[in-house]
Amino acid sequence: MPRAILCVLDSFGIGGAADAEKFGDAGSDTLGHIAERCAIGEGDRDGLRSGPLHVPNMDRLGLGAASLASNGKAAPGLDFAGEPEGLWGYAEEVSNGKDTPSGHWEIAGVPVRFDWGYFPETVPTFPDELIEGVKARSGIAGVLGNKHASGTVIIEELGEEHVRTGLPIFYTSADSVIQIAAHEERFGLEALYRLCEVTRELADPYNIGRVIARPFTGESRDTFERTPNRRDYSVLPPERTVLDRLTDAGRTVIGVGKISDIFAHQGVSKVLKGAGNDQLFDKTLEAMDLAGDGDLVFANFIDFDSLYGHRRDVPGYAAALEHFDTRLPELIAHLKEGDLLVLTADHGCDPTWRGTDHTREHVPVLCTGPGLQGRGIGARKTYADIGETIARHLGIPAGPHGTSFL
Repeated sequence: MPRAILCVLDSFGIGGAADAEKFGDAGSDTLGHIAERCAIGEGDRDGLRSGPLHVPNMDRLGLGAASLASNGKAAPGLDFAGEPEGLWGYAEEVSNGKDTPSGHWEIAGVPVRFDWGYFPETVPTFPDELIEGVKARSGIAGVLGNKHASGTVIIEELGEEHVRTGLPIFYTSADSVIQIAAHEERFGLEALYRLCEVTRELADPYNIGRVIARPFTGESRDTFERTPNRRDYSVLPPERTVLDRLTDAGRTVIGVGKISDIFAHQGVSKVLKGAGNDQLFDKTLEAMDLAGDGDLVFANFIDFDSLYGHRRDVPGYAAALEHFDTRLPELIAHLKEGDLLVLTADHGCDPTWRGTDHTREHVPVLCTGPGLQGRGIGARKTYADIGETIARHLGIPAGPHGTSFL
């Protein structure tokens, strides 16, 4: 029986979303704009990378063709000659948001049709009753921050005060999220997790998608560094996903990275964590060694989004794409007869765009496997087509959303 390996390159959009204007993102294009900047030398960084964007392995599978189909123009540097060797196309998001849970749940066959709750761009941003409830339930004396902020910037700004006072740092973003940063040793990792659990319960009436623990270490603003012990506390998807359906059928779903957190630990049988894309790649290979007939390996590669997209770092994003591309042959070599590998994304995060938010974009859908013949799969009208393709490939009944392209 075949297996499926689903890799989400977090935030790797390819532009072209018809409803992007509704989100303030008309014209955003994560891949295209990175490639354009690299082509004119604005993607260069000494000791990191230089020159045009070079991702020949993904291009060979159809990345350039998908980008052209999505936007009507080619991304500079993606010029594979000949027919792509994989199944290639792009998918449109129908969920109401452009956030991580919405994108992943829709990929897994469940679009998000409701509206998430968000916090206003005011200071303070969180309602008084929410913070007072957290204080009463957790025993903390107060909070720092209480505003919209970048995670790394707010740790630089308030980390020393946090260490001195013991008050946790609360902040949010344009996503439906409450993030809580605390020193892993001074505040304590388990104490941070307990605080997030309390906050998760109190955030439910506000329809907030995630509460995220953001531990860090270091002795001063110059040495503070976030650790890989992040933990997301998500609400459950509104319907049963392809992960649940596979689990019900006796299959094993191995989540790599933050996948289990995104699905509130439902439908995921085993969890493999890693710090950064390279470790996550290694863990994906490990998961493939563990996966048996009919199983799913579902991996998220977070650095594209968290380290480069949100920080508007074009050279960093380009270098991360190029490094992933150099390792892609390892992943393909790990495939067994009948396996299906799917590369996609959950939203965009154009590092050339205004602000630091995600961007509403199409996502690439690139598939390969031993004996799979390359062809275009066109414009998929929902990310849910990806989940239904995996369901069909693994031989379980179809769900109510999406259509397989196999």
